[in-house]
Amino acid sequence: MPTTSIQISPAGKSDHTVLIDIWEASVRATHHFLQDADIVYFRQRILEEYFDLVDLYLLKNEAKVVTGFLGLSPGKIEMLFIHPDHFRKGYGSLLTDFAITNHQVAQVDVNEDNPQALHFYLQKGFRVVNRLEKDAEGKDFPILQMELKKDN
Repeated sequence: MPTTSIQISPAGKSDHTVLIDIWEASVRATHHFLQDADIVYFRQRILEEYFDLVDLYLLKNEAKVVTGFLGLSPGKIEMLFIHPDHFRKGYGSLLTDFAITNHQVAQVDVNEDNPQALHFYLQKGFRVVNRLEKDAEGKDFPILQMELKKDN
């Protein structure tokens, strides 16, 4: 996939509306274990709090359409979501590679009940190092903590 016209750039507050719409579409396509009430709850928390706690980057495709985004804290991917219309086009890999190369990311947490994400990060060289029974909100959504494998 040619990447010369694909752009990854910092996102600001004015981008939050498009990013939360991407988040919701992606979650509805991949997080089948969530109920509508869970999605409404997390959507509000992300808009009111979580977006402000991470460094946000958006990805625009060749047509200059925002197709996905990334939220980083030091050393960790906190959010990576691609709109389902753009799944399997390499955008998740581009954002992950950007995070690893430019921000020295080596950690990510994945919902155990999201096998697509688990498979994706395993393919990118991460490995499961821990399992938590509950998510950061204390909800019964088990989390797999993953780390990038170190070269020996």
